[in-house]
Amino acid sequence: MTTQPQLPLQRLAHWAAQQPDQIWLRQPRDRQLHDTTWGQAQQQVNALAAALQQLGLQPGDKVAILSKNCAEWFITDLALQAGGFISVPIYPTASADTVRYVLNHSGAKAIFLGKLDNPDALQAAIPDSMLRFDMNHPTLPCQYQWSQLLTMAEPMTADIAMPADLMTIIYTSGSTGNPKGALLTYGAYSFAIDIIATELGATSTDRVISYLPLAHITERSYIEGSALASGATVFFVESLQTFVEDVQIATPTLFLSVPRLWTVFRQNIIDKVGHSKLKLALSLPLIKGLVAAKIRKELGLDQARLLGCGSAPVSPALLNWYRRIGMDISEAWGMTENAGLGTLSAPFRADKIGTVGKPPRHCEIKLGDNQELLFKSPALFSGYYQNDAATAEAFDDDGFFRTGDQAQIDADGYMSITGRIKDNFKTAKGKYVAPVPIERQLAQDPNIELVCVIGSGQPYPVALIQLTEGAQLLAPTEVENSLQATIRQVNQVMESHATLGGALLVTDPWTVENEVLTPTLKIKRHVLEQRFTDLIGDIRQEQICWQTQ
Repeated sequence: MTTQPQLPLQRLAHWAAQQPDQIWLRQPRDRQLHDTTWGQAQQQVNALAAALQQLGLQPGDKVAILSKNCAEWFITDLALQAGGFISVPIYPTASADTVRYVLNHSGAKAIFLGKLDNPDALQAAIPDSMLRFDMNHPTLPCQYQWSQLLTMAEPMTADIAMPADLMTIIYTSGSTGNPKGALLTYGAYSFAIDIIATELGATSTDRVISYLPLAHITERSYIEGSALASGATVFFVESLQTFVEDVQIATPTLFLSVPRLWTVFRQNIIDKVGHSKLKLALSLPLIKGLVAAKIRKELGLDQARLLGCGSAPVSPALLNWYRRIGMDISEAWGMTENAGLGTLSAPFRADKIGTVGKPPRHCEIKLGDNQELLFKSPALFSGYYQNDAATAEAFDDDGFFRTGDQAQIDADGYMSITGRIKDNFKTAKGKYVAPVPIERQLAQDPNIELVCVIGSGQPYPVALIQLTEGAQLLAPTEVENSLQATIRQVNQVMESHATLGGALLVTDPWTVENEVLTPTLKIKRHVLEQRFTDLIGDIRQEQICWQTQ
């Protein structure tokens, strides 16, 4: 039996009453912080909700949010709740086709438009007839400005929803085909953020920084949600160029990132100091601590008591590298469909590196056919919007969600993700290959920024590799020798049918813009398979090939 936690608007009301003058949101503009207190946030939420009602929007209407992270994103999200509207977040890096699809599929009546890197590219995806609201940042043309909305009507008294009411439709990042809209209730989201804040030990003295997409459930639950649950202060990033400085200003006590960014941070450190010089410094007891402390300070993470990593598989070698500079990074696993709450490895345990933790209270995991991970908790979604067939397939007879992930669970209940069922492929030898464990092993090579193993119907699996910027400056033979040694090491622990034939070094960068990465920086494996399958068939004997233009 579980007790229903407070809903987000109840959390906001609590902190607005308990600490109305304490700063909640810190938004940099032109290198100056613009602050919003808890009391001001509640006033803006209620004013914005009243304006939307005055403009004719009705409770139950869907309203989209298309913006990079900013203080106004939080205010908008809560205002939609206050007015009884259903939010539809869209990734700010989504293509025009994806934006058009989500708006049409969800039936959104209006859209909030905020910080965007390339707004003109999305102009045609938004119907001229749709109500557009500005979010106080330069963006596409809108009928109503943020300042207008906040003064249009007397602030309303927000109605508190019922736990079973629909709060938001979260569209998956679309690693295969069109995204599906997961239906998340107030009760599911509130349960998730309550457990997350408790597991993280979050309090009102904590500082977090919001920079991963708020359209993704991880950021919305772990950052926005845990701040609502704990009363923590939230900083934002002004731009990609100011990211490091913004983290240094925030000095977060809790900091979350994704494997690719942790890899980039490491590479930036190595490029700045030098691989050999850094390795030597960290091997000398007298100066190791000073060097490690300086690195943490330059990253802005010297006051972080908890560091996290999620969203995609990460190499244990990378986590062990960070351990050497005094940064213990905990892994977690979650999905859109369980409000981001799955398993956590907080507090950190060195003996559990390589796992994604274990389920917290009221969450259950078990393994089904083909080692598929099955999950159940009060945070589970209600189904996929306008897709009854997918909803029916998503659950087993006992109400467990079929995650599509393959996993192992150890004697202590800690879980390891071993792959995605849909990612496994058969080579010409007729046996299935799970690419994720191979990719995790390959990622230990510091020359590799991104890797994807493909090989359906081929004699051998082959690794597609995107090199780090530093590796691209090295002599080709040096890179090839390093990668051959890594592949040889990996092949020694692989079954014969899963040994790598070699690698193809891809010169075209993998980005969100060219459709290789999702907005959450996951690799779209099917896209790379389509582009490169014809080029890998002759790669053999740990051969390293370079993509020709």
